[in-house]
Amino acid sequence: MKNNRHCPTVHHITGKFPAIRGQDYIHERQNTNENRLAIEWWKAGGIPTIMWHWGAPTKGEGYEQSKMTIDIDRCFEAGTPEHTAMWGDLKRIGDHLTELRDAGVPILWRPMHEFDGAWFWYGKGGGERFVKLWCIMFNYFSKERKLTNLVWVLCHSGKPHADWNPGKQYYDLAGADDYGTGIRKEIFETVQAIHGRTVPIPYHECGTLPDPDEAFREGVTWSWWMLWHSRHLTRHDKDALKRIYNHELILTRDELPNIMDYVNGDPGNVRTAP
Repeated sequence: MKNNRHCPTVHHITGKFPAIRGQDYIHERQNTNENRLAIEWWKAGGIPTIMWHWGAPTKGEGYEQSKMTIDIDRCFEAGTPEHTAMWGDLKRIGDHLTELRDAGVPILWRPMHEFDGAWFWYGKGGGERFVKLWCIMFNYFSKERKLTNLVWVLCHSGKPHADWNPGKQYYDLAGADDYGTGIRKEIFETVQAIHGRTVPIPYHECGTLPDPDEAFREGVTWSWWMLWHSRHLTRHDKDALKRIYNHELILTRDELPNIMDYVNGDPGNVRTAP
């Protein structure tokens, strides 16, 4: 599947809309609009994926804040500022995801991405602390908040490590981010070795598109990929974009089935594909 968060530009270049639209809960002032865009994309026949550049608790929100260092153990200690801030963030983001659940919109949810790259706060404390953070979020969103619309995506960096694996009961898909060129066979096979062959493997952030002919010939079957973000699209070879977006092995939004046909019950008017 194809995915880019700047869909009009993709459509202008290729004549196709991506199957998946990528979004980010990075600034609270923008999150209401992010939800609006996700709902619109779903109703238009596409699939939304949302990441969260989570600012380190007590450090505020934003990209730079997501790279800051804190004592992660204090997030697990009731009464500390870090614990209070962490739960405030989880409840706030849970509210936005609840709005999408109530609107009938499923989300490929990929929080705490590139966790084993050690540049974001949640990865700097090692795998054990990351797993604890992941499980806290998973249990809160899934069990307490009943967010049944989330498809949990475990997002490795370009050098995946098994120590950051919370266990298959805590995720649905597992993939990797990398900005090199080519089909990234070694990364794909490393993720596959960690998570097995029954878990779909997305290439959820990349700087250039993997060639579908080479990828399928080599058995590198990324379930989706996403150019992240605008500069990687605008600098990408336009002829390659046109060829890949129109390739017979690649699904675009117009080629997706109505997913609501595959769930029990009456889908009603939740989704109106063009």
